[in-house]
Amino acid sequence: MIQQPDWGDLALLDRVTSTLSSMPPLVTAAECDRLSEAVARVGRGDGFLLQGGDCAERFCESSPAEVRAKLAQLYGLAGAIRSATGCATVPLGRLAGQYGKPRSASHERIADGTVVPSYRGDAVNSPADDPGARDPDPARLLRAHECAQRVLRVVRDSWAGRPPVERAYVSHEALLLDYERPLVRGDYAASAHSIWIGERTRQPDGPHAAFAGSVANTVGVKLGPSTTPAQAVRLSRLLNPDGRAGRLVLIVRLGSTRVRSLLPDIVGEVSRRGRPVVWLCDPMHGNTTKMGAGPKTRPMEAILEEVVAFVRVMRAQRAHPAGLHLEMTPEDVTECITTPRPFCPAPELPRYRTACDPRLNSAQAAEVVDRFVSLL
Repeated sequence: MIQQPDWGDLALLDRVTSTLSSMPPLVTAAECDRLSEAVARVGRGDGFLLQGGDCAERFCESSPAEVRAKLAQLYGLAGAIRSATGCATVPLGRLAGQYGKPRSASHERIADGTVVPSYRGDAVNSPADDPGARDPDPARLLRAHECAQRVLRVVRDSWAGRPPVERAYVSHEALLLDYERPLVRGDYAASAHSIWIGERTRQPDGPHAAFAGSVANTVGVKLGPSTTPAQAVRLSRLLNPDGRAGRLVLIVRLGSTRVRSLLPDIVGEVSRRGRPVVWLCDPMHGNTTKMGAGPKTRPMEAILEEVVAFVRVMRAQRAHPAGLHLEMTPEDVTECITTPRPFCPAPELPRYRTACDPRLNSAQAAEVVDRFVSLL
């Protein structure tokens, strides 16, 4: 099955999924419904949605202090949008479950030249440069549940004194079906308030779309540059057949060089022939590049340009530019860069700490949000 680990020990996997099935839900149906109501308000044009957090959550970063720092960044940026626009802004973290990662290759080469299985998130294996640590381990799914519980305790503590529309909710990519399916409770995915399916797993006839279509939560779909208008319409009908407000979020990740040419037809066709959706801009994933032999990075100019183009296209299509989906961290990292001038050497990235893809640091995330609100 696409983007699923080769767990190896299937007997252990059966025991793990059976244990997950017996565990209490991580989130409640009432919490999921409150998020859906808030997203429905955004979809009516009466608010915004800010979805953001780590590219890949780490088990070792689930302490209360670290989670509070991530929440402070998320609340602060949502507050900046709210202050600038006068509209409610829903904070939706990439939190309490972003422990699985899709990868473009099954194996990668580590520093000493050894070829090892690719790191697929802490719920699957370790990023350590150790071939043994890279073997997928089903027991890590239980650790993911444990860490998600720990993170959610801090998230719920942060709700005190806040109205439901201003509370931080949690979301992650529903990639690992051996984790998601056992955590379904009734009609809801009980692993998160909202889940999304990615560019690599959004096939309308695939298992991830089937799973997303089977639960009542607000769900998202990433739309990359290979998305056709007809495919976007089909996904909207498949995942929101009843046209329920607040049900479906389409997360655009086309890249700064393609968004102007591709997005108008996608938005136009979904508006004419599809079901109600909420449109978000993910200016990160379509702008990932490598500077020479260095690690992956994302140029700030491209990120900002995609935000500008997204808002202008949405306005031209008379659709609501409902918000942003950002990979970000409150840490002072150097992972996304300012594009170097011609003939200058590639900039160094001395504080490159991400477990997978490059994230915005706090100042960069604030700059992206500021550019977004300046266009509204």
